[in-house]
Amino acid sequence: MTRTWFITGTSSGFGRELTEQLLERGDRVAATARRLEALDDLAARHGDRLWRARLDVTDTAAVREVVGRAFAELGRIDVVVSNAGYGLFGAAEELTDEQVDRQIATNLTGSIQLARAATPHLRGQGGGRFIQLASIGGQVAFPAMSLYHATKWGIEGFWESAAAELAPFGIGVTLVEPGFARTNFGVGAAVLGAALPEYADGPSGQLRRVFSGELPPLPVPGDPQKIAAAIIAAADRADAPLRLTLGSDAYALGTAALQGRLDAMRAGRDLARSTDADDTLSSAN
Repeated sequence: MTRTWFITGTSSGFGRELTEQLLERGDRVAATARRLEALDDLAARHGDRLWRARLDVTDTAAVREVVGRAFAELGRIDVVVSNAGYGLFGAAEELTDEQVDRQIATNLTGSIQLARAATPHLRGQGGGRFIQLASIGGQVAFPAMSLYHATKWGIEGFWESAAAELAPFGIGVTLVEPGFARTNFGVGAAVLGAALPEYADGPSGQLRRVFSGELPPLPVPGDPQKIAAAIIAAADRADAPLRLTLGSDAYALGTAALQGRLDAMRAGRDLARSTDADDTLSSAN
């Protein structure tokens, strides 16, 4: 059965790969991007199965207008994919106010406003699915990526709550948590803050030099084609998981981080209990 998808950030990376694979299998795609010309080749090949609109997700009014127009013109959208985003690298002190604001507006607020814009339409048609391109960076953290992690940890919390809100309406949610993948996310496409000498020899400075291309790159095992195929396959399932961790590095990093937090939580059990009010202490387990 042909399905219709709405995807942000389709000019490159996972958004482009998802769009290509979906069109090839016969689905319709409402593709948005800041650079629509990047989709000219797909429009030539697939005709009116590719619906296009220019969109910067930091413009909330435009998000609402484009989402509303897509639903009105296409009739039904089955899956809404929030993919637009980018990486910002540098210690928090090294970033400008504008860089901080833009990172949050794109990766976090833009995703939230897309969800808010699409929810009434999905609810009105009796259901659908949101797919959020998050990151294993929503479970782990590295130096020189504090603002990026703030957006990814933030969107994880948003969807953890919103998934429960939306379930009664037949609207599912899947958070996709890839590791490092062979897209244009890192070297060459990275946005860097202005380096401060105080950080040069620390972990932040070392990672900065990796993303600036001065040091050898980190291992990048993720195959964008396989990741996109796994996302599509998950969306086809009625029992799609809330979280979809993709990549051997994502699995290893994520399980280690979660186990470390669980160990730390358990180590603080007695202290946690000791701060309960006196009339609850006798019933604490």
